[in-house]
Amino acid sequence: MSNPLQDLARLGQAIWLDRLDRPLLESGDLARLIAEDAVTGVTTNPAIFQQAFAGDAEDRRIAALLETGDAEPVALYEQLAVADVQLAADLLRPTYDRLGGGDGYVSLEVSPRLAFDVDATINEARRLWRAVDRPNLMIKVPGTSPGLSAVRQLIAEGINVNVTLLFSVDQYLAAVAAHLAGLEDRLQAGGDLQGVHGVASVFVSRIDSRIDAEIDRRLKVCEGDTAAALRRLRGKVAIANARIAYRRHLEVLEQPRWQALAKAGAAPQRLLWGSTGVKDPAYSDVLYVESLIGPGTVDTMPLQTLEAFRDHGQAHSRLLEHPSESYDVLTSADAYGLNVDAACKALLLDGVERFTAAFDGLLQALAEKRRRILGAPQPPPSPAQASAPAGPHLGMVGLGRMGANMVRRLQGHDQACIIYDQDP
Repeated sequence: MSNPLQDLARLGQAIWLDRLDRPLLESGDLARLIAEDAVTGVTTNPAIFQQAFAGDAEDRRIAALLETGDAEPVALYEQLAVADVQLAADLLRPTYDRLGGGDGYVSLEVSPRLAFDVDATINEARRLWRAVDRPNLMIKVPGTSPGLSAVRQLIAEGINVNVTLLFSVDQYLAAVAAHLAGLEDRLQAGGDLQGVHGVASVFVSRIDSRIDAEIDRRLKVCEGDTAAALRRLRGKVAIANARIAYRRHLEVLEQPRWQALAKAGAAPQRLLWGSTGVKDPAYSDVLYVESLIGPGTVDTMPLQTLEAFRDHGQAHSRLLEHPSESYDVLTSADAYGLNVDAACKALLLDGVERFTAAFDGLLQALAEKRRRILGAPQPPPSPAQASAPAGPHLGMVGLGRMGANMVRRLQGHDQACIIYDQDP
């Protein structure tokens, strides 16, 4: 019996694992996934590292790091994360070499606190790139407007970039434009385009979660044809959106702008499906994986989703199926006032907010571990912390309009939001 994950690889879709922790590395589980399940990459994010580092299992590593010299929580996090990313990159290095740099990547994200600061994002990306020191690293940068400006500069410098937190087709195309502009800048400066790689990560299930919630709210107060039409849209918008993004990706590859870069040695920025774990138990647990199979793409899966697809997934190339249906779904969604574009813009801000909360929670956990190990007293709260209302705090730098909107959204939910003039 064939392995459905191996079948995905034969259909031209790369499988990445959306998880990284030391037990996965030391147990040999990641090596087995690479050898047996065609896994060719790993993605991380602040929430993944919060789960990996906040528990008691990492106390020995943290204590060992502190024995060599005191370190603040951010430094502790980076030492832990860089070491794990290096180990994963080394496990994937044979894949990277075998495919001539076409795959075998590990992604490490810049601090989500910097999502609205171009220069700070660029500087942190450069520093992490040097710290990991592996050619099969991708630096994850959020697809905010300042983030995309940073993407252009980083690609121009030859740093591989995973543009994350993309939702709408327009957001995806903006990430494509930033990547292409970076390649053009590098070429104009006399740089070599070979070896520069990137992916654009379009998130999937979060769109359905948001749109379905609005549909369910409306179903409580409507009936008849309207109710029937809304029910038909449940669980359909995210897949339709992703399939249209893939068609636009193929169109980009046909354009003279891209073909000139390809002739100069550039590799295409691949389209990556993120958030492919199913959140609604009414849907198949492999719905998004099965619906978004196609050549030249990447699917980064949580381990649970990967194991489910291995067990009962059906591998057939489906991305180009029913093209008119995908457009009809989005047209219908807008006609019934679901406003997919506005939802995608809000999801980008939600994503930054979630990752910032996870990052701050991770740093707080590391600070507590550090104090416990060193026997240091609990520091008193700062004046800002003492006067702020209860709730998660989000430090943001260089707020543009998107950042300002995010502040208003947080304040509207009675959340404390401290705006720093500089990154604390």
